[in-house]
Amino acid sequence: MLVSKNDRRATRHHVRIDCEVVRENDFRLVGHRTLDLSAEGMLVRTATDVCVGERVFVTFQATTLGLWFDTEAEITRLIRGRRPEDEGRAFGLRFVDMPSVSRLILRGHLRRVPPPLPQRPRRVDYAATIRQIAAA
Repeated sequence: MLVSKNDRRATRHHVRIDCEVVRENDFRLVGHRTLDLSAEGMLVRTATDVCVGERVFVTFQATTLGLWFDTEAEITRLIRGRRPEDEGRAFGLRFVDMPSVSRLILRGHLRRVPPPLPQRPRRVDYAATIRQIAAA
């Protein structure tokens, strides 16, 4: 009986919306379509070269209320589009200074949206598995 490990802070949701992701240092558009979204960040399709750690400004509209979300974010991971399950090049963002009210509204809206299908098998937490066996 293996225990799966979940390293994510928030549940991702399969959301395809238009957005604008602009580099902080030169104000160039680096992304304009999400692949998934959470209250902590998003995955954005790109055709531009970006670097992990770069700061960007993000603007998107994700609720039926017509609310716009504007926040700063940091690029935390890059997807090169090399794996068969990748939908092309993309980057992951972590929202840096989204107001807590906006985050709460976004989280409430995302509860109604399904998560994306997993592309890889879940990792096994071997330490938790051993603890569970020892406790039995």
